[in-house]
Amino acid sequence: MEPGRAGLAWAAALLLAALGAQAAAGDFDPYRVLGVGRGSGQADIKKAYKRLAREWHPDKNKDPGAEDRFIQISKAYEILSNEEKRANFDRYGDAGESQGYSQHQHRQFHRFHEGFYFDESFFHFPFNSERRDTSDEKYLLHFSHYINEIVPDSFKKPYLIKITSDWCFSCIHIEPVWKEVAQELEALGAGIGVVHAGYERRLAHHLGAHSTPSLLGLINGKITFFHSAVVRENLRQFVENLLPGNLVEKITDKNYIRFLSNWKKENKPHVLLFDHMPVVPLLYKLTAFAYRDYLSFGYVYVGLQGTEELSSQYNINVYTPTMMIFKEHIDKPADVVQAREMKKQLIDDFLSQNKFLMVARLTSQRLFQELCPVKKSHRQRKHCVVLLTGEGEKFAEAYEAFLTFAVANTKDTLKFVHIYNDRQPEFADAFLMDEEKYRGKSAVVILERRNNAGKVAYKTLEEAWQGSKEDSFILLDLLDQLRTDPNLLSSETVLADLDDELAPMFLTRWLYSTLDYLSDCWDSLFHSNWREMMPLLSLLFSALFILFGTVIVQAFSDSSDPRDSPPSEKEETAAKTEKNDASFSKESNRIPKKGFVEVTELTDINYNSNLVRLRPGHMNVVLILSNSTKTALLQKFALEVYTFTGSSSLHFSFLSLDKHREWLEYLLEFAQDAAPIPNQYDKHFLERDYTGYVLALNGHKKYFCLFKPHRSGDEGGSPEDYNSSLHAEARGKSSCSPGSRSIKTKLHKLSFWMERLLEGSLQRFYIPSWPALD
Repeated sequence: MEPGRAGLAWAAALLLAALGAQAAAGDFDPYRVLGVGRGSGQADIKKAYKRLAREWHPDKNKDPGAEDRFIQISKAYEILSNEEKRANFDRYGDAGESQGYSQHQHRQFHRFHEGFYFDESFFHFPFNSERRDTSDEKYLLHFSHYINEIVPDSFKKPYLIKITSDWCFSCIHIEPVWKEVAQELEALGAGIGVVHAGYERRLAHHLGAHSTPSLLGLINGKITFFHSAVVRENLRQFVENLLPGNLVEKITDKNYIRFLSNWKKENKPHVLLFDHMPVVPLLYKLTAFAYRDYLSFGYVYVGLQGTEELSSQYNINVYTPTMMIFKEHIDKPADVVQAREMKKQLIDDFLSQNKFLMVARLTSQRLFQELCPVKKSHRQRKHCVVLLTGEGEKFAEAYEAFLTFAVANTKDTLKFVHIYNDRQPEFADAFLMDEEKYRGKSAVVILERRNNAGKVAYKTLEEAWQGSKEDSFILLDLLDQLRTDPNLLSSETVLADLDDELAPMFLTRWLYSTLDYLSDCWDSLFHSNWREMMPLLSLLFSALFILFGTVIVQAFSDSSDPRDSPPSEKEETAAKTEKNDASFSKESNRIPKKGFVEVTELTDINYNSNLVRLRPGHMNVVLILSNSTKTALLQKFALEVYTFTGSSSLHFSFLSLDKHREWLEYLLEFAQDAAPIPNQYDKHFLERDYTGYVLALNGHKKYFCLFKPHRSGDEGGSPEDYNSSLHAEARGKSSCSPGSRSIKTKLHKLSFWMERLLEGSLQRFYIPSWPALD
């Protein structure tokens, strides 16, 4: 009973599969598309195709669905014009080239089980794009997105990028690990990206990925490939190794005072991270990298012996991670945050509010623009109070008084900064005007930036800033008036850009660039595959071959050979005289040597090898000529293309118009705008002159570029010259006749067309398939 039920089940399954196959076969019917019957011959099919192709060509038909209709027509003709594909379609309902009964049955079974729960996902093979896991969709990168957004953002955080593709078993194998690590690193502040090599081939090539899956890191615009086993620990360590090694300094009781006291030299607040982990967590390293231009970071391992004094001084809870920010005063933190689990959002909010010192020093134009932004509207006014001072103990009292005033009067609309007059002299002179009362003293300026070109409105305190209580009252009164009367800033000036005081010297930058380049070369030498190493190895072996070849030639050369001995002065003088006389006597009858160009005739014998099966990247440049113009056009053609014969991807042929006019007109039907075909009922239809046309045929991608011959009338010629050339060639006259010259002018400017062909700037005309050359 059981075998009988199983047999009935299989019979039902096969019946459903057959019905599914029959329904699928009716999706696309080439006979119906071309409007021909199943018993139609090739002539009827070709005629129907030409008629429909002219009607639905996208360049002629402006209907929105013309392009799709034209594609269907081309596909239908491609199937029905090939006997093997046509037979497969008639038999199986599909035009697959390697069609067989087993594949047909497999396809039927595939359609059958797709209608039920039994599909690819049962075996965890998500090859079907509709069923693919969508967890990577939010990380997908495109070329423009990568160049314009990801690369600039890599200077703030590192990126871990995966190169994947369809039908990649290894990609499926690493998917669980990748998903876990991507979610973990993204929560810590790292960037995640996915590149589909099948759809973003240009981006994958730009990244240097030659296989899938590939994992790489991006930081500061620099790409580093991952070469270890794909496990969670290795990927975390890889991202951590991308970061610079000096981001976070280890702090103990011995060096914390030195670390916090560097705020004046570095012009940055300093952050202390207290945690019970023996190594710096990756979250802190990523945070330090994102804020490295604004803050300096130190890490205190509270469980380490030698940090007790530091922990007790700032009353640290050793069981709770703590973050402190120190600004001008190192004995007391400016702000503190504690949490059992430090999250990225909490840290970002905390640090973004404490990026600058209370009275930061203007050391660059970028810092000036951030601290003193341009006024956007009357309600968004922001004023900067600038202390123009100097270095040393002489100005310390004035600076401390200004700092105390800034701490007591901090507001969102006010920023307090200071600048050293001797380091930014142009900035100071624009406000002080070299007045004697400010010489050797500090001064205070209230300013508002009006635009990005450097225009500012300002007011300078009438007296020098001494830091007294009277000076503080005067400044406070001016700030109160400024809130109600913006016209208080009555003076205007234009400031030059500030010098970058903290920028490294040129020699230091050059040294760092050299070290980075050597590090990249070293890493590439030991981790690149053979395909990446091939150019370097080729260059190395070429240099060694030339070196050893030179040494061997010199070793075996006979130094005593009289041919190598230098000639005497008399012999040398006589040889020069004889050479000059000979050249003078032969100068009048010397014939310039013309370059040899191999031009073969395109016939039905070599048609497949020279065009249809031409290798990818190769093109065949074909000259159209007739028997009467063959000699003259070939001579001119050889002269025009001789400079391009050095390219191994170009082949040169000629086609007889007398034999293959129908083939040429079939191709020109797809270039109606460039070379319109006359109506076949026109009395001059067979008199159309195509001699001098040049076609650049790309056999692999099925397109061609067209060169139309230059009119002889443009150079002062006439139609009679062309007719006389035909008769001259028929009588076998020399190619130097006037008619021959008018024929050669047809290929005038062909060399410029060839240059545009190599540049890829010519218009391309695509065809569905290459016609037979009868």
